[in-house]
Amino acid sequence: MNAQPQIVMQARGLVKRYGQVTALDGADFELRAGEILAVIGDNGAGKSSLIKCLSGATIPDEGEIFLDGQPIHFKSPMDARKSGIETVYQDLAVAPAMTIAENLFLGRELCRPGWLAQFLRLLDKKKMLEESISRMNDLKVGIRSMTQAVETLSGGQRQCVAVARAAAFAQHVVIMDEPTAALGVKEGNMVLELIRRVRDKGLPVVLISHNMPHVFEVADRIHIARLGKRAAVVNPKHISMSDTVAVMTGAMSADELPQAAHA
Repeated sequence: MNAQPQIVMQARGLVKRYGQVTALDGADFELRAGEILAVIGDNGAGKSSLIKCLSGATIPDEGEIFLDGQPIHFKSPMDARKSGIETVYQDLAVAPAMTIAENLFLGRELCRPGWLAQFLRLLDKKKMLEESISRMNDLKVGIRSMTQAVETLSGGQRQCVAVARAAAFAQHVVIMDEPTAALGVKEGNMVLELIRRVRDKGLPVVLISHNMPHVFEVADRIHIARLGKRAAVVNPKHISMSDTVAVMTGAMSADELPQAAHA
């Protein structure tokens, strides 16, 4: 019998209230090493609040979050980044007028060696360019030049830059919020392939998506959020898309699923 993969990130009993509205009502979460875990749910299911708690953007009112088995208390997204958790948001947060290389190191620029260069904050543009080329080649992102402005790229290529930046600096987890939204079929497939490469490099990926075909194409497990809780975690190889949607909408309970469907 195969041993269960190590749990990289876990949440227990997360509660988040906004006035009279309870967005998370005792939500649990579990991310295993080396997997793509899709998080799906209807509007108001609590998936966005869950991800915000895991990425440091929101502080939960109750519950615990663990990273590699150790309890963590993020007060900001910077705390999460320092712990090796990178998030790619739907709006990308890229600087269109800057080059690809500059975007990859945005907020984490490398300075030239030597105390004077450090003091004057002289950037080591050559090293950043070399590292950008290396990281993009590593993920097999086919972009002609790292010195071209991001605004010259297609939507899919911009998304690839944002994903590559996250993968370059993440040490524990990459969280992706609707990475294929507003992309065409070809560009969406390009981003999905990049997500697989990030996973294959050893980084577990949390993928939030409304696109069920994309979820079933790349996810190793699917976390179904409903009414602020985890309704089920299912194996996409042993459950149909229609049954997954039924659990998500409440038309079917997790208890009605065959044992093989649970993951």
